[in-house]
Amino acid sequence: MGYTVSFISLGCAKNQVNCEQMMAAVAGAGHTVQAQPEGSDVVVVNTCGFLGSACEEAIDTILEMAELKKAGKIKKILVSGCMTQRYQQEVLKEMPEVDGILGTGSYGDVVPAIREIMEQGLRPCHMGNIHTAPQGGARILSTPPWYAYLRIAEGCDNHCAYCVIPSLRGRYRSRPMEELLQEAAELASAGVKELIVIAQDITRYGTDLTGRRQLAELTRKLCGLDFHWIRLHYLYPDEITEELIDVVATEPKVLPYLDIPMQHCNDAILKAMNRRDTKAELVELIGTLRRRIPGLVLRTSLITGLPGEGEAEFEELCQFLREMKIQRAGVFPFSPEEGTRAAQMDHVDAQEANRRAELAVDIQSDIIDAYNESLLGTEGEVLCEGFDPQAQMFFGRSYAESPDIDGRIYFTAQDEVEPGTFVTVRFTGTMDGELTGQMVE
Repeated sequence: MGYTVSFISLGCAKNQVNCEQMMAAVAGAGHTVQAQPEGSDVVVVNTCGFLGSACEEAIDTILEMAELKKAGKIKKILVSGCMTQRYQQEVLKEMPEVDGILGTGSYGDVVPAIREIMEQGLRPCHMGNIHTAPQGGARILSTPPWYAYLRIAEGCDNHCAYCVIPSLRGRYRSRPMEELLQEAAELASAGVKELIVIAQDITRYGTDLTGRRQLAELTRKLCGLDFHWIRLHYLYPDEITEELIDVVATEPKVLPYLDIPMQHCNDAILKAMNRRDTKAELVELIGTLRRRIPGLVLRTSLITGLPGEGEAEFEELCQFLREMKIQRAGVFPFSPEEGTRAAQMDHVDAQEANRRAELAVDIQSDIIDAYNESLLGTEGEVLCEGFDPQAQMFFGRSYAESPDIDGRIYFTAQDEVEPGTFVTVRFTGTMDGELTGQMVE
């Protein structure tokens, strides 16, 4: 019997890929996948559980679905992902509205779980092995047709003191290169123009398969496929090789945009966090990357209020930001997550961590403004993503903006520009911290 199923995916792009795989499995079993929850037999809420705030968002979303269920607009709610993996018993006990759950080792069980809910009246709880769960499989893309994610590995072996990911996603395991190249070739032939290579840590790719880092080799092979842009996300600073730098510097398709989570710059804090870098090594790496890769744009993530961060350590972080002028930085207040070592350490209270995060964001805003100013009068390639009726302008991204995490570029054009088209834009101004310009005809 066929059912109508809708999906809501929360959290990161890696989670989104799992959701796309579940959608394909459900469609492949003869069910109908629809966008809106209303009118669905089953709504699958694919949750993030990385931080307390992500769990709160997941709970709010589940409760919204519960209201629809009460009103007779949907029949059943199935919850999957990191929050169910992390809080399996709590979800089952405290959320009677939930009709079944899947852990992060059981995305592949979505079809039998739907059958158990709809036909057998069961409340399934599938919690497969997170270290061996299959990673590949067909997907129904939920991104716009011009970009897609390629997840090259699952899990994480870094065990940073503040992070729960290894306990939710299992040990690090790379996907075989041939399988990845096959999936990438299918994405290219489907018209994807920007391929975004993702994993918890892409720099470690291949080390568990052959004992050596293979990201540079994989990236070179991806350049042989029909993509216009290839973007690399989440590179650990101590794993970046000379060969990888060379690929980014010499392959025209690989964007000079690197997302390198650094978290802090103070040596004692980095050590307490179980990070493997020192401030001197970070400074040296940034210098090397900028020397070797023309036009490089760096993105990082930083945490304020970590265990061991006093005023002096925080000021050191601020000074690091001012001096390094990293163009893109996400700044987050430390969240003492249950089950992590850092939660047991003495840390700054939440209010102070938030205050510091806001101060760091102010510094970052000045860096972004100065970067935007430096581009005025120049021209750049922009991928058009649509038209904003309010601004009466088209919008898109250059190589310096990754989807959903960085800003947009707004531009005017004499004629209609199809979303998914690359155009040349002359940057002439800024609007709310984002570049504006005119399309060069």
